[in-house]
Order: sequence, then structure tokens, then C-alpha cells
Amino acid sequence: MIRVEHIGIAVKNLAEAQTLFARLFTKESYKQETVESEGVTTSFFQLGETKIELLEATRADSPIAKFIDRKGEGIHHIAFEVVDIRAEIRRLQADGFEVLNEEPKQGADNKLVAFLHPRSTQGILVEICQTIV
Repeated sequence: MIRVEHIGIAVKNLAEAQTLFARLFTKESYKQETVESEGVTTSFFQLGETKIELLEATRADSPIAKFIDRKGEGIHHIAFEVVDIRAEIRRLQADGFEVLNEEPKQGADNKLVAFLHPRSTQGILVEICQTIV
């Protein structure tokens, strides 16, 4: 794993959260994007080499809606950028981590993504991602 790529924060109201975080960071979100397959709209803030990703559910059965129902708003996941996501998935599986995606899927911000189940990472949802070139 190379670096922390972003921290994902689940929010109920994206517009309100964007306003709050814009005030906090004294800068505006640089990108908003909907990922239909995940039922989420995202908004990204660039902070040095790391990003903050706000996530709002677009439907009640989405992973973000379910997360907010269970735990409320807050940190949803931490994402690490990798060079070769498929090789990293194989390495993590061989090392005993429970990988939720055998194959990476299209994520927001021009990334391929895969997730590790929190029960194999001390309760933290970990995303690995690779920029699509």
C-alpha cells in the first residue's frame, strides 16, 4: 500500500455537509459524482495528498444508507492507494484478509476499488484503490 488516498465520511445531507466542510477546510469541493451501482453521490475535497470523500445515499438500500441507519453519520472507510489492485487483492487474500470484492469495481474519482471486511481489519472498513489510466 502506498498512501492514504482518502477518508470516506457518510452523511445524510450532502449539500449541508459540503457547506460545513468547505468552511472547515476553507476551500470548496473539487468534484461531485454519482456512482449509480453503489447508490451514492460523492463529493471530494483535496487536502494535500489526501482527500476527504463525503458520501450521501441515493437510495434506501445502498451501503451508505444502511451504514447511517446502523451507526449514524461519520467515518465510513479509509482508502489506500495501490499500484496493482488485482495483485494486492491476491496478496491480502493469501495473508488471511476477508476481501469483499474478488474483482475490483468501478468507483468514484476515476478509481478501481475493492473493500476488506471490517471483521478482518479490527472493525475498520478498508478500501484499496487504483487510479484508472
